[in-house]
Amino acid sequence: MTVKRMDNVGIVVEDLDAIVVFFIELGLILEGRMSIDGEWAGRVTGVRGQRVEVAMMRTPDGHSRLELSRFKAPAVTSDHRRAPVSSFGYLRVMFAVEDLDDTLARLGKLGATVVDEVVDYEDVYRLCYIRGPEGILIGLAEEVGAKASARDTAGSSEKAPRRRS
Repeated sequence: MTVKRMDNVGIVVEDLDAIVVFFIELGLILEGRMSIDGEWAGRVTGVRGQRVEVAMMRTPDGHSRLELSRFKAPAVTSDHRRAPVSSFGYLRVMFAVEDLDDTLARLGKLGATVVDEVVDYEDVYRLCYIRGPEGILIGLAEEVGAKASARDTAGSSEKAPRRRS
């Protein structure tokens, strides 16, 4: 086996403070912030003379991380934050959430909007894409099959009605 794990996904942003607040509201944990510069960094990324402020965010389970970066130098060369999901490149990160409606309400207060609609995928997931601050595309998935299993395990033989969106 070659890969041991995926350490993080990087997202370049303009307003690092606002994006950190957004991901904290989503439920991620800020591990730390730091500045990165120096000749070594440019040799890794191919961007010589870079000065970057980084915030590392971790999911509550500790298995996944987002590295949020704000370039102080050089200037950002392209912007595809509002590109549709059919565009080439890394465009979205998907998160599993406990309560999709609550998550959407909380993130909506920070400017997040649903791209099109919340859908029910085969009574297994409720899914949607949202645009967060700066147009960042985020996927959200609520596992509804697990809720039904938990209710059944708790002694209820009938499934409670579930709102469809």
